[in-house]
Amino acid sequence: MTAHRGTGHRAPDLSRPVLLDLHGVIDKTAFMNRCVRTLPLPVWFGRNWDALADCLADMREPMAIVVTGWQAYAEAHPDDWTIAQEVFSAAARASARGLAVLLSLGPLEDPTGTPAPASDDPTAPSRTPPVGE
Repeated sequence: MTAHRGTGHRAPDLSRPVLLDLHGVIDKTAFMNRCVRTLPLPVWFGRNWDALADCLADMREPMAIVVTGWQAYAEAHPDDWTIAQEVFSAAARASARGLAVLLSLGPLEDPTGTPAPASDDPTAPSRTPPVGE
C-alpha cells in the first residue's frame, strides 16, 4: 500500500474493496443493518449516523468501500442519503488509517436478477441480430 504524503498512514487498497450493496435497502434501519452485515463494525455499533461516522473513521486498517445499488435508496429517502454521504465524507477525512468511499454509478439493476442484455455474462441472451438482417 502507498503512504499518503505527510500523513504517515497508508492509502486504502482499491484493488480489494469492501462492497456495500444497497440493493433492496428501503429505509435507514435497513441501511444500518446492511452496514452491520457488510462492514467490519464493532459489536457495540449503535446503528446511528454518529456511530457509523466514528466507527468508519476509527478502522484499524486502511479500507476502500464501494457502495452499489444506492440510487433507489437515495431517491426514496433523499434526506437520509444526504446524511449518509456526509457521514462517508467526514469519516474519510477523519480516518487516521485511510478510508476511501466510492459510489458506483452503474445502472439500477439488481445483481440477483436476470443479466442485462449485452452484459458480459455469457448466460445472457444475445441481442445481436443475425448477419444479413
